[in-house]
Amino acid sequence: MKQFIYKSILALSLAGIITSCELDTPTQSATDESVVFSTYALAEPAVMGIHQSFSETNSYRGRYIPYYGVNSDIEWINNMPESGTGIVDGGKYELTGYSASSTNTQMNTLDNAWAKFYEGIERANLCIRGLRAYGNVQVNSDFAQLLGETLTLRAVIYLDLIKGWGDVPARFEPISSETLYLPRTDRDIIYKQLLADLKEAEDLVAWPNETTITKSTERINKAFIKGLRARVALYAGGYSQRADGIRLSTDPELSADKMYTIAKEECLDIINKGSNRLGTFEENFRNLCQDNVVAGGESLWEIPFADGRGRVLYTFGIKHQLADQYTGQAQGGINGPLPYLFYDYDVEDVRRDITCIPYEWSKENPSKQQLRSLKSWCFGKLRYEWMKRKVTSTNDDGINWQYMRLADVYLMAAEAINELEGPANAAQYLKPILDRALPTAKVDAYITVAKASKDAFKKAIVDQRAFEFAGESLRKADLIRWNLLKTKLDEAKSKMTQLANRQGAYSDLPEKLYYKTTGENLTIYGLNHGETDAIGITLSGYDNVSWISATKLPATLINSLYQKNPDQNQYWPIWQTFIDNSNGMLTNN
Repeated sequence: MKQFIYKSILALSLAGIITSCELDTPTQSATDESVVFSTYALAEPAVMGIHQSFSETNSYRGRYIPYYGVNSDIEWINNMPESGTGIVDGGKYELTGYSASSTNTQMNTLDNAWAKFYEGIERANLCIRGLRAYGNVQVNSDFAQLLGETLTLRAVIYLDLIKGWGDVPARFEPISSETLYLPRTDRDIIYKQLLADLKEAEDLVAWPNETTITKSTERINKAFIKGLRARVALYAGGYSQRADGIRLSTDPELSADKMYTIAKEECLDIINKGSNRLGTFEENFRNLCQDNVVAGGESLWEIPFADGRGRVLYTFGIKHQLADQYTGQAQGGINGPLPYLFYDYDVEDVRRDITCIPYEWSKENPSKQQLRSLKSWCFGKLRYEWMKRKVTSTNDDGINWQYMRLADVYLMAAEAINELEGPANAAQYLKPILDRALPTAKVDAYITVAKASKDAFKKAIVDQRAFEFAGESLRKADLIRWNLLKTKLDEAKSKMTQLANRQGAYSDLPEKLYYKTTGENLTIYGLNHGETDAIGITLSGYDNVSWISATKLPATLINSLYQKNPDQNQYWPIWQTFIDNSNGMLTNN
C-alpha cells in the first residue's frame, strides 16, 4: 500500500501538482500493485483515498464549494463591498463576480482546487488500472463495486472541472513521461468519456441498500450513477461558452435530442426502481444536518466530511454571531439568497421559510434570533440548531455536501420529457415536487398553466429549479446550459431594484418589519405580500425596524452581482502557477 501511495504521489509531484517535500519514502516491504488490487482489504482503502482529494483544505472543502455557483440569479456571497462595478479585491469577490484573474489570491497556489482535482483524478486512474488488471471484476462483485465507484468519483471531478474551467486537460490514464504536460482538451471529448464511464459503472454498482456498502449515502450507488449520467447529458447537450462564443456542441453524438433521451431514460430508471423516496422538504435537510447517511431517502450521494472537516454549514448555514447553546463555532451566513427570492415564492410554499431566513443568532448566550438586513439574508436549509452534535472546531463543521437528491431526478425527468414529448407527459414528474410544497388547489392550477405549451412548461422548470435548489450551487450551471446566465442575472438586478423601491411585484410590501421575541424565537409581521404598515403599527408588543428602501438595498450593491459580462466570463481562468509550470501547454486564450 505504501508503495502504491508513493507511486501516486511521485506521479503527482512530477506533474507539478505537489512538491517533493510531501513525498513519503516507501519501505522495502511495500506491497506490489498486483497485491493491492487483488486484495479487497487493501483495494478498498486505496479507492477511499480518492476522497482525501475532495476534503483537502483548498479543494472542495474551502474553495470549490464556497465559491462555485455564486453569484447567480438566486444566490450571492453576502457582504460584498458596495462599490458598484468597481470591486477589485483579487480574491473571493472577483471569483463570485465573474471577474477572476489568473493570479486570484484565493486560488493561485500549488495546493488549490485545480491541483487537488487532478490529484484525485490521478489516484482514480491508478485505482482503475489496478482494478481492471487484478480485481477480476467480471466475476467478483465486491471489486466491481470498487471499480464502479472509482469511475464515478473520477466523473464527478471531471464534471466539476468543466463547470469551473470549461475545456481542461483530459487524463484518463496514470501519468507517464509522455503525458506530464497536456493542453486543454475539448470538453466534448471529456463529456463522451464520462457518459461511457458512467454507463459502465451502472452495471458494476448496486442500487441503494442492495449491499452493505450501498446502505450509506457516502458510498456510490446505482441511483446516483444514473442521476449523474443524466446531469452530464444535460450539460453536454446544453449551451456553454466556447472559444467561438456561446453555442451548443456541434458533435452529433452530443445533440440535444440524444442527450435529453439519455437524461429521460436514466431518471425514469431511478424513479421506477423506487429505491429512493421523497420525504418532506424539511426532512431532507434535517437528515443532512444530523449526519443521517442511511440510503433510500432523498439523498443520492454526499461528499463525506469527518466531524472536524468541511465548511458546508460554515458557508451556507444560518449565521451565529458567537458560540452559543447550539454551536461552538461562530459561523454561517457567508452565502445567502438574493433579497427578492423570498418574496417570489408563493406565500404557502413550504420551501420559502426553510430556504430564506431574514434572521441570525445574536451575541447573547443563550443566543436569540435577531433580524439581519434586507441585503443580507441567510440560507436556512442547513442549521446548527438542527444538529445532534455540537460543532467544536472554529473552522470546520463536518456536514456532508449533498451532491444530488431525488428532487433533481424528478425535475431532470420533467425537463427532458417536455423537450422530447411535450408537457402533457412531463407534468407527472413535476407534480411530486409541487405536491410537497404547495396546497393541492395551487398545484393543480400551476400544472394547468405549465401544460399550456412546451415553452410554458420550460419556464416552470426554470422557476421551480430556482425555488427547489436555492443554496445548493446548481443554478449557475443550469443557467449556462439554458443560455440564460446574463439574462437571468439582469432580471435579478431589475427585481432587486424594484424591491428596494417597493415597485412592480413588490409594491404591496410594507416599508417596515414588526417583530417580537418570545424565548429565543422571533415572530415577524411584514414579510408577506399584502401585509401593511397600517396594521403592523397597531400590533401589541411588537417593535419595528425600517426594512425595505433604496438605502437598505443600494444600487451599488445590486450592480455588484457581476463585475464583468457573465456570458463572456462563464468560467474561471486556469491559475497562473499551473500555466507557468505547464511547459507552455496551458493558456487562458
